[in-house]
Amino acid sequence: MAKSTGTPNGGLRLNYKRTALIGFAFFGILLLWQVYDSWCPTFLTDIFAQAMHGMNSAQLKASGNMDAILEVQWIVGIVMACDNLAALILLPIFGSLSDKTKTPIGKRMPYILVGTLVAAVAFPFIPLFYHNNNIVGMIIMMAIVLMFMMMYRNPAVALMPDITPKPLRAKANGIINIMGYFGGAFATVLGIFLKLSDYITKERNLWVIELPFIIASILMVISAFVLFATIKENKLHEELKDEMELGERLAAVEDKIEDDAPMTKANKRMLLAILAAEFLWFMADNAIGTYIGNYVIYHMGSASSATSTLTIVGGLASVIGFAIAGFIADKIGRKWTISTGLSITVIALLIMCFVAPSSAQTADGYNKLPSLLFAVWAIKGFGMALVHNCSFPMVVELSSSKTIGKFTGFYYAASMSAQTVTPVLLGLVFRLSRVWEALPIYSTILLTLSCAVFTLLVKNIKAKKLQNVKGLEALGADD
Repeated sequence: MAKSTGTPNGGLRLNYKRTALIGFAFFGILLLWQVYDSWCPTFLTDIFAQAMHGMNSAQLKASGNMDAILEVQWIVGIVMACDNLAALILLPIFGSLSDKTKTPIGKRMPYILVGTLVAAVAFPFIPLFYHNNNIVGMIIMMAIVLMFMMMYRNPAVALMPDITPKPLRAKANGIINIMGYFGGAFATVLGIFLKLSDYITKERNLWVIELPFIIASILMVISAFVLFATIKENKLHEELKDEMELGERLAAVEDKIEDDAPMTKANKRMLLAILAAEFLWFMADNAIGTYIGNYVIYHMGSASSATSTLTIVGGLASVIGFAIAGFIADKIGRKWTISTGLSITVIALLIMCFVAPSSAQTADGYNKLPSLLFAVWAIKGFGMALVHNCSFPMVVELSSSKTIGKFTGFYYAASMSAQTVTPVLLGLVFRLSRVWEALPIYSTILLTLSCAVFTLLVKNIKAKKLQNVKGLEALGADD
C-alpha cells in the first residue's frame, strides 16, 4: 500500500517522483508540438508557394520576390487555424468525457493510450506527403494528428490535478512543464543537426525532414508506456482521498466550491477574467511560435538551425522559470507571479521590435542571427514560464473534484481559440503590411492588453496557510 501524502500534523507534501512520472505525458505532448510547429508552417509555405506561383519558396527568395512569400503566410495561417479550430471543439469534449469515464485502468488513461498510438502512426506521413508535393494528403495527416492529440492532451494534463491537492498544483505544474521542455529540447536538438533550411534551399533529401517525425513518434509511444506502467489512476484516487479533501479546504478561491453546486458569481467572474487574459497572451505567444521559423529563414536570412538554438535558449530560461515559479507564487500569490511574467515578456518583445538582420555570415552562407535575439528569447522564455506555470492551476482551482477535465477543457478552449484566430489575423497583417517586423509589434500589443486585463480584473487570493513537508521526506515514494 502506498505511503500517504498526508502528515500527522495535517500538512501536505508534493510527491516529486510521482509528479515527474506524470510529466512523461507532457514530455510527449511538447515533443510532438515542437516538431509540428517548427517544421509544418515552413512545409506549408513551400508547398503553397509552389502551387500558387510555380516556384518553391527558395526560388522565390532567390528571385527577390519576398512579397509572394509573405502573401502565402495568410493561407499558411488558415491551415494552422483550422487545426486549432478542431482542437477548440475536441478538447472540451474529451475533457468532459474523461471526467465521466470509468475503466479498470482509470478515466484518463484510455484516451492517453489511444490518442498517442494513432497520432504517432500518422505523424511521419506529414513530411512524406510534403516531400511528394501532395497538399491534400499532408493536410489530412495534420488533421488526424491534431484530432488524436486532442484526445490525448486534455486527459493527460488533467491527470496532474486529479491526484495533486490544490495548494500544491503550481509547484507540480512546474515539474511537469520541465518534463515537457525536455521533450521540446530533444526535438530542438534534432532541428540543429537536421536543417530544414538545407532541405528547402539545397538538396531535397527526404530523411532530413522525415527523421525528426519518426523519432518524435517513437519517443511519444515510449513516454505513454512509462506513464501507463507507473501511474495507477484508480489506486491513487483511493489512497489520496483525504489529502484531496484537505486541498479543497485550503484552496485559493473566493467562495468555497461544492462538488454538485453551481459556480458562485465571484468564482465565475474570476474564471472569465483569467480566460480572457489567457486568450490574449496565447494570441501573442502563438503568433511568435507559428511564424518564428519563417521569420528566421526569410527575414533574418539565417539557417533553420538558428531557430532551434533560439528555442534551446528560451527553453533553458523557461526551465529556470518553471523551477522557481511555485515558490514565487507562495510568496506573492499566483496573480502577481503571472503579472510579473507578462510584464517581463512585454519588455522582451519590445526589444525584439528593434532587432534587424545581421550582415555577418556563417561559413555555410547564411546570415548570423543577431545576439540580441538570443537575449530576447531568454527573457521571454523566463517570463512566459511564470505565466504558464501558475495559470492552469488557477483555472482548475475553481473546479470541483468531478469537473477537473471540464475545466481543463475551458483552459484549452481559451488557448486554442486564440491559436485559431492568431495565425489568420497575423497572416492578414503580413499580407497588408508586407513587412516581417509586424510579428513582434503584433505580439507586443496583444501581450500588453493581456497584462492589463489580468492585473486589473483578477483578484490575488492566496491559498490558506498549510504546513508543507520539507527535506528528504518531501521526496516521497510509493511503496
